Amino acid sequence: MVAQLIAHIEKQVTLSAEDKAFMEELLAPTLLNKKQFLFKAGEPCRARYFVLEGCLRLYITNSKGTDQMIQFGINNWWITDYMSFKSKKPSVFNLQAVTNATIIAINEAQQEELLTKIPQLERYFRLVLETAYGASLMRFNYIFNMSGEERYRFFSNLFPDFVQLVPQYLIASYLGVTPEFLSKVRAKKV
Repeated sequence: MVAQLIAHIEKQVTLSAEDKAFMEELLAPTLLNKKQFLFKAGEPCRARYFVLEGCLRLYITNSKGTDQMIQFGINNWWITDYMSFKSKKPSVFNLQAVTNATIIAINEAQQEELLTKIPQLERYFRLVLETAYGASLMRFNYIFNMSGEERYRFFSNLFPDFVQLVPQYLIASYLGVTPEFLSKVRAKKV
């Protein structure tokens, strides 16, 4: 299953047979059960996570006790709390499996080993961060500039399979609308 991560990396950088063998030896998949936490608010995030299969969610619980979705992680996506991971300070987020999932967790020591042995991974991880940052800016754009209905249309066109996989209340939270509003929008077959 590490081969799936290697294939993802090779879309951006070239890896030698030796590099691939090193990664296969260093990394291993981890199985998660639905609703299992990788970390909770108040705990440090100790790894970056590559989703091989399934779906994870990064969220906060606001002062009213409502979960607010920040990010999803689906097949071939990375997800983590980069600030907590780098600083080793407690996270303000929760990272939880939405479905049964298979991931590869890369902790700090493994990351340093990878970057030392395979320097071109610096470029790969930079590109991952650039993509994540760009996606977060686009999310701000559509939250501030689109109606709830437009946000759902945009999101469901970008990720049609995802809309079927994830519970609607989580999509509603991610889009900044209520589940009831989203149900009405979906009933109109937007």
